[in-house]
Amino acid sequence: MPVAELRGVTKRYGAVEALRGIDLSIAPGELLALLGPNGAGKTTAVRILLGLAAPTSGEAAIFGHHPASRQAKLRRGALLQVGRVPETLKVQEHIELFSSYYEKPLPIAETIAAAGLAGIENRLFGALSGGQKQRVLFALAICGNPDLLFLDEPTVGLDVESRRALWTRIRGFVARGGSVLLTTHYLDEADALAHRVAVIDRGRIAAEGTPAEIKAQTGTSVLEDAFLAIMKENGNALEEVLQ
Repeated sequence: MPVAELRGVTKRYGAVEALRGIDLSIAPGELLALLGPNGAGKTTAVRILLGLAAPTSGEAAIFGHHPASRQAKLRRGALLQVGRVPETLKVQEHIELFSSYYEKPLPIAETIAAAGLAGIENRLFGALSGGQKQRVLFALAICGNPDLLFLDEPTVGLDVESRRALWTRIRGFVARGGSVLLTTHYLDEADALAHRVAVIDRGRIAAEGTPAEIKAQTGTSVLEDAFLAIMKENGNALEEVLQ
């Protein structure tokens, strides 16, 4: 059984059709990168899988349950671009608070180790660097011991060293059997991390496969070039894709 799936999902906002009958699934232990230009439907798909929006038609499920159900919420974590936490609490205080929301959270020490926060657990969140803050938000996403993670642009704005450090943490989660849905505009990130890639454009899945398969299909050697080729094939001008 897929850990998460969309089956024939459409989503309309008035006259705008954000999703047009898409099918998408994530297998156990898989990292799926969902790629697409701004406005393609990525955020809408993620919101439906998180139970934050309802499809106009079609079905969504997390571990066989409705995405907004308690059963689904207890088995998934999320690191979203809009995530904010109080800056006046210490790192460990944040982790202890979020862990209390779950029935079987990870031990605090294990969460700190998995997120690479050893040595800064007693510092105020507001005193941390950008990369350290992202690692704390990653810790809050995994502290409930989830089986599925939603990572929405997790490394945006980070320097190269901080990005690679977070990649290591993500790989560690997957190595322990977790599944991940990753959205990113960094195509090298998707190439480095993803088992499978789904390219969404104008509410439809335009291409799907492993990074190697996507590159082979487009006759390219770099995922970014493959992505641009897919967009061009679908009638998108380069300036449209890069907005």
